[in-house]
Amino acid sequence: MSEHGIAVISDTHGKVPNRLLDHIASAEEIWHLGDVTRPDILIPIQNLGRPLFVVQGNCDPYGAWPKTRTLERNGFTFHLQHLPPHGFLPGVTAILYGHLHQPLDDDCQGTRALNPGAVTGPRNGSSSSFAWLRFPKPNQWSWEVEAI
Repeated sequence: MSEHGIAVISDTHGKVPNRLLDHIASAEEIWHLGDVTRPDILIPIQNLGRPLFVVQGNCDPYGAWPKTRTLERNGFTFHLQHLPPHGFLPGVTAILYGHLHQPLDDDCQGTRALNPGAVTGPRNGSSSSFAWLRFPKPNQWSWEVEAI
């Protein structure tokens, strides 16, 4: 992976603002952590021509996407889900989740639990956001939340 990395988004709730598309256009992949609500709103994201991985959110049509995904990149394993984690997952580098509409970087029984915030509908006064998952050097990864 180059310095662009993976754009991690969540909680679009039926809207994909143009400003989001501008921010993630350089992504090598896009991971959506659920609450798409309407599958057709993914079309502008798909039109960017990047691999797109989506997990089921609590506001999504039942069975539209898997509830979880585990993806390995550059020797690191990332578990994607919508709801907050409730425990340690063996062999997982980090758990990425949405639902709470605010960026978080927590420890979940020894595993990093990361939330990119929400593309739409932020809570607690936070702004709309997404995150970059990057691999700046061999055996190294970084997480950076970006406001939109």
